Amino acid sequence: MVNKIDLDLFKSLLTKIENKVDYADIRISDSQNTSITMKDGKIQEIRSGSDFGSAIRILKNGAWGSAFTTDLSKMDKMVETALKLSNALKSDIELAKIEPHVDNVKLKAKIRPSDVSIEEKKEIMVEANQATTIPKVVSTTVSYVDAEGSNVFLSTEGTSITTEESRVGLFLNAVASGDNIIQFGHNSTGGARGFEVLKNEDIEKFGRKAAEKAVRLLSANSPPSGRFPVVMDCELSGVFIHEALGHASEADLILQNDSILKGKMGTQIGSSLVTIIDDASMDAFGYYPYDVEGVKTNENVLVRKGKLVSLLSSRETASKLGISSSGNARSKVGDQPIVRMSNTYLKPGDLKFGELIEDISDGIYLKGSRGGQVDTGKGIFQFNAAESFKIENGEIKDPLRDVSLSGNILEILNHVNGIGSDFKMSVGFCGKSGQAAPVGDGGPHVRVSEATVGGAS
Repeated sequence: MVNKIDLDLFKSLLTKIENKVDYADIRISDSQNTSITMKDGKIQEIRSGSDFGSAIRILKNGAWGSAFTTDLSKMDKMVETALKLSNALKSDIELAKIEPHVDNVKLKAKIRPSDVSIEEKKEIMVEANQATTIPKVVSTTVSYVDAEGSNVFLSTEGTSITTEESRVGLFLNAVASGDNIIQFGHNSTGGARGFEVLKNEDIEKFGRKAAEKAVRLLSANSPPSGRFPVVMDCELSGVFIHEALGHASEADLILQNDSILKGKMGTQIGSSLVTIIDDASMDAFGYYPYDVEGVKTNENVLVRKGKLVSLLSSRETASKLGISSSGNARSKVGDQPIVRMSNTYLKPGDLKFGELIEDISDGIYLKGSRGGQVDTGKGIFQFNAAESFKIENGEIKDPLRDVSLSGNILEILNHVNGIGSDFKMSVGFCGKSGQAAPVGDGGPHVRVSEATVGGAS
């Protein structure tokens, strides 16, 4: 982990250049990571190692100069390179003002992943895999990942933050086959804590759920096509909010004219039942206490009762839009910070599941996600549900497979006419500009009065 001697070194580097630049920050990351892949009950790969890196950003004459190194002996060279680059450029970049912070955030983990043997990690995977051994399941893949480390952020504005973080995830895919049909079941669990998140999980149930889903889909019917009232489960509602609304609310996409939300601040974009939040400070997989620019995180309400009230931003994008930074600048230490979501969710309502479906005579219940695509500029989307069921006269009926949900983002938000009282966050990673970031997304069950449903391609 980063020690006091390192901090003194990095602080001295900033002191040497602070009178030569408009702004500078240094980031240091020191982490241990493990990933294990099991295919059909056999370990395929184990990767475990340590990563150290440091990066500096220098802002001068409105332009960035950046450099990165993994070698402590080359710190002076890193600073010289960034300074030379910033002196060679001129631009109009400005940063939104923030309060400097001095903080030391301790690890939340009760059981450090580094204190758990590879054998014990493999035992969890074996247990999950054994739970999938039911008839018609022909293949499984179990993946385990963990990361533990410390991060330091220092700036010429006086910010000095050290954070210890830990994250653990378990992912399972089951494949079922029968009558020339192949279907898939997926499940994931984890959190921004220690190995206790898996110790506290019912691993047998975790694995069995994915396997039973895959088998159940073998006997499911093809879906009808057309406009139907639909109910999305917690997982799919979270994916919809993340992909369709979350990305569209990212300030860099707004500035690139690639978001349906451009120019809509303060306007009604959904039904009054819809409140959408991004919160990096909550206890979920996308947790971080400060973003990579030293901005303290908190609950950011993006949509309140259907009205767009804020956006996700970095200091640079916030300045261009004349707003405060939301604390959503994220990246690995060697990459340029970009605007990213953290834990994005739809706020629960007060309806029980039975109340959501009781008035639906002919509709579709959509569960889980098998991916999809979104065009944030045009405001259109298409998602594939992992599993679906017919709703007939207020009751869940026949299972359906390969069901897609598509339409206009704002139209769907305006057609939300029921919000469940339950709530669940999912575990995952989000890709953007070649960078992957751990995120959480979720919400309650959601009823939409009318949406386009069809067979998934």
